[in-house]
Amino acid sequence: MYSAEDVQKIVSEKLEGYKFVLVSNREPYIHMHTAEGVECKTPAGGLTAALDPLMQACGGTWVAGGSGDADRENVDKHNRTRVPPGKPKYTLKRVWMSKDEVDKYYFGFSNQTLWP
Repeated sequence: MYSAEDVQKIVSEKLEGYKFVLVSNREPYIHMHTAEGVECKTPAGGLTAALDPLMQACGGTWVAGGSGDADRENVDKHNRTRVPPGKPKYTLKRVWMSKDEVDKYYFGFSNQTLWP
């Protein structure tokens, strides 16, 4: 089994001089309003469980669609935030899609063409 240090070493050797960028539909951290204020949560699912440890070990930028109701309030002027909260290891760059874009891309093309 590989440790975080092993992964960092492999990535630094193989990707030396390159910036590590991961792009996905789902984001690894979601900012949500709660009764206690804004909370940053990790969504359930295999994508985050598999790739968040890699990003924490290697750094870089994860680009994903913002979906939390407090996401827009928790980014800088370039729609970026450092994650995970409390001990940031990489940058999350959020992109915003309109309802029409989500309907056509995710519920349309992705769910009807790629994995019907």
